[in-house]
Parts: sequence; structure tokens; C-alpha cells
Amino acid sequence: MKQRSHRSKAFYSFIDASNLFYGGEKSLGWKIDYRKLLHYIKKQYNVSKVLYYAGVELNGFEFSMLEKKSIQLAVLLSYLQRKQKSRSISKAESISLLKNIQRVKFYIKLEEFGYLLRLKPVKIFRDEDGHTTKKANCDVDMTFDLMRYFNEYAGALILSGDGDFVVVLKYLKEKGKAVKILARGERTAREIRQLAGGDFRDFSYLREILKFRG
Repeated sequence: MKQRSHRSKAFYSFIDASNLFYGGEKSLGWKIDYRKLLHYIKKQYNVSKVLYYAGVELNGFEFSMLEKKSIQLAVLLSYLQRKQKSRSISKAESISLLKNIQRVKFYIKLEEFGYLLRLKPVKIFRDEDGHTTKKANCDVDMTFDLMRYFNEYAGALILSGDGDFVVVLKYLKEKGKAVKILARGERTAREIRQLAGGDFRDFSYLREILKFRG
């Protein structure tokens, strides 16, 4: 009697950019080659879908999370470039816009590589002293997708050490899902390490594999 052949479900990868890449190259100490990263996690962990969660500054660009499914990066880029060339903005505003333009171009490149972007508008808060704080917490969005795609993956590869994910990751393991963690050791909560056990790997050890070499 022939056994019924079937294709086992692959892993899905969920990348919490604010946790894993906080501080960028300066904090990490080396520049990541994101094409290599995508190739590595797909091959090493049998990942079929890679979701990338991060914030993006809109600088007045009209967007409503209630009306649209995603931010159209090409349209946003065009808007920012026009605004940056305006003579009515200050030098500081121009520099800020230029940085944001580079960030949007980076996101567009990630899409071209094959990352599935989950971008959230950055919110800017100003206190009484004039200090500004920027926030774009994507924890809820990532948690939502972990549950939304529950029936599609055999396991989840989490690129984050944020302890806020412990509850949902514990639930996934209790329901029979494999959970693997790839995160920076110094930014990984103790509970995350305990939950992952032998399935935790320090992202920093991948430097020679994932380093951008120009």
C-alpha cells in the first residue's frame, strides 16, 4: 500500500525590526546584507514567508489605517521627494526628509528582495518642554499575524527578543507549533530564552555570514 505523499508546512518568519535592528549599524557594529538574511533564514529554517514589521514616517502624507491595506511606498517616496525640494521648508526639515527618503528607498528594496512589509505610521509626541518622542510599536500587528496565519505554518521563526511576545509564543508551543528564536543576545528577554531553550540562536554570531561587504 502506497503512503499518501504530502508536503509538510514550512515555517513563517516574523521580524520585529525595532527590536532586532534597534540603533542600526552603529548599535550592531556591522552592516546587514538583507538579501543574504532572507536567503539564510529561508534555507536554514525552511521558511516560505518572511514578514517584516517596522515604522515609517509619513511627514504629512495622507494615509488611514481604516481605509487602506498598506502604505504605497512608491507614492510616498514621490511625495517626500517633492516636499524635500520645496523652498518653504527649513534646513532641518530638509535633512529630516532626506533621511526619511532613504528609509523609504530601503523599504522598497526589501520588497524587491521578497520581504512582506508590515509598515506602521510613526506617531510623534511632543511634551511641554518641546521634546519629541517617536513611536511605531508593531507588537500588536505581529501578534495578530502570528494568530491570523496560525493554520498556514508548521512553526514560527521569530527575529525578536522582546519579552512582550512570550504569551503568544507560549500559546503557539502549547498548540504544537515549533517556535525558534533568532535575536540579539543583549536585547533578548530572559523569558524568551527560557521559552526557546535550545531553539534560541544569537543573531550576532551570524556576522560573517550576513555582513554586507559592498
